[in-house]
Order: sequence, then C-alpha cells, then structure tokens
Amino acid sequence: MRTLAVIALKGGSGKTTVATHLALGAHLRGRDTLLVDIDPQHSAHDILTARETEGPACVTSSGRNVVAAQFGALAERRDLMIVDTPAGAVEAVSEAIVVADFALMVVRPTLIDLSGLARTLMIVRRLGKPSAVVVNQAPVARETVEAPLVKRAMKGLDYMQANVAPVILRSRSIYQTALERGRSAEETSDRAAAREIAALWDFVDASMSAKNAEAS
Repeated sequence: MRTLAVIALKGGSGKTTVATHLALGAHLRGRDTLLVDIDPQHSAHDILTARETEGPACVTSSGRNVVAAQFGALAERRDLMIVDTPAGAVEAVSEAIVVADFALMVVRPTLIDLSGLARTLMIVRRLGKPSAVVVNQAPVARETVEAPLVKRAMKGLDYMQANVAPVILRSRSIYQTALERGRSAEETSDRAAAREIAALWDFVDASMSAKNAEAS
C-alpha cells in the first residue's frame, strides 16, 4: 500500500479540494482508496459522504491516530491511503509526513503562500520524504502566456529548489461545484479541468511508483 500526504500549512490553498480529487481519481482508476481526513473541519469526509454512487472510503481521524489509520488500511489491503492534513497544525502535519511515502504540497501563486511553503519544505526535507509542490488556483494562461504572479511564483519555487509538479491547477469553479455532490471534475463535462486532474494524478502515481521501486 502507498500513502500520500497532502499538505498546506497556509489555509485557503485548496488542499482539501486537491486531496479529494486525487482520492476520486484513484477510485475512478480502480484503486482501493482510503482518504483519512485529519483536518478538524472534516470537509473531505463531508464531500465524500455526499457522493451518490460508490466512491473512495473516507474516515475522520487525528494526527496522533494517523499511524493507527494506516495499520487499519493495511489490514484491509487497501491500494492507497491519502491523508488530508490540517492547515497550521505542524505536529499533525509532521505525523502525516512520517507515515507517507510521498508528500504533495499545495500552494497558491501568492507571496504569503510561498512564505508558508518554505516552512513546509523544511519539515519535509528534515524528515527525508520525497515530495512535490503543485500550484493551485492559478489564473488561466492567456494564449499560453502565464500571468505575472504565476511567473513570479515559479521563480520563487525554483529558488527554493522545490520539485514542482508539471501541471498547474487553474482557478476553475467546477472544482468546487463538482465536489458539492461528491464528484470529481473528471466526472463532469469540463474537459480542461478533467485534463488537469488526470495529469496531476498521473504525476503523483508515477512519483509514488518510482519511490517504491527505489525502496525495493
């Protein structure tokens, strides 16, 4: 079983949206997936329990109990466990990183988000975990030209020597409206959003596969 921690110490980054879409993406591809929601708001759990058709399993937990949740997922022979972490809770986030095979950090292309990311990167690197950063809620590029704030963010990430996902998630209302019914953007008619989520899933899946191959 693989374990993915989705992290953003800065609130409002869209972390839960990303974590839930990845859980749904794995489920749609036939992976037996458990999402462990350790965010006290339990938004991911609320989203997935609103789903009208079969979807990924979801449980609520806490940072100190995430290891027990992982043992439970192993006993149930799950393929994948995704941990949706709380914003601002360094101890709980650290617990999730410890059990994770891969950490995905979510950041908006703003100065305040990048400042918060620096602390997250330090924790991930101190714990020696493979990781990547995905830029979320970015303006749609106009004729392939990125907005200045996105360009500045990418330069900042390069300065931090962060491993950046090769897909940028754009500011699209479909990500939120789809989740209102427990659905992924991949289950809607918005092809642009579906392509973004599919590309992010492919990147995360390949990254976790590469990590497991190195370990073996």
